[in-house]
Amino acid sequence: MRVRILKGVAVTATGLLAGAFGYGAVNLGPTFWKVPVDMRLSFHAELMKMNSPVMLTAMGTAAVSALALTLRTTGRERLLAGASTALIGTSFLVTRFGNVPINARIKEWAVTSPPPDYAEILHRWDLFNWTRTSTAVAAFVLLVIVQNGSSRRSTRSATPAS
Repeated sequence: MRVRILKGVAVTATGLLAGAFGYGAVNLGPTFWKVPVDMRLSFHAELMKMNSPVMLTAMGTAAVSALALTLRTTGRERLLAGASTALIGTSFLVTRFGNVPINARIKEWAVTSPPPDYAEILHRWDLFNWTRTSTAVAAFVLLVIVQNGSSRRSTRSATPAS
């Protein structure tokens, strides 16, 4: 019973993380390139004020629940949950050491002006964003497989033999 709840928390938290990153990558990212740079920088800086605590909470919950699931399961489920934990950890590291430092620079540029190579730096931010999005989506898919695999087994064992 507890493992089933843990699976639900892990799938939900990782799904929210992947969904938030996915929305940003598919909708916000391309839109940022279509608006004037001063608007992009101002909006990006404001967005990070709300985004930081929300995404940190989602990443933390996803990582802790996936790790707990890794420790509470065995066999194939443990392998998939462990891989998911590693992918969530990768999303965190890419965010912390890739996106966050650039976010700090964007915050400065929003009140001053961007440097001559700002477009290259923003493209690098996009690359980091797609990387963390991909790892979060992959982590989510693995946890869905864990959840669906255990659901199929319990359904099969609950049906009477003919």
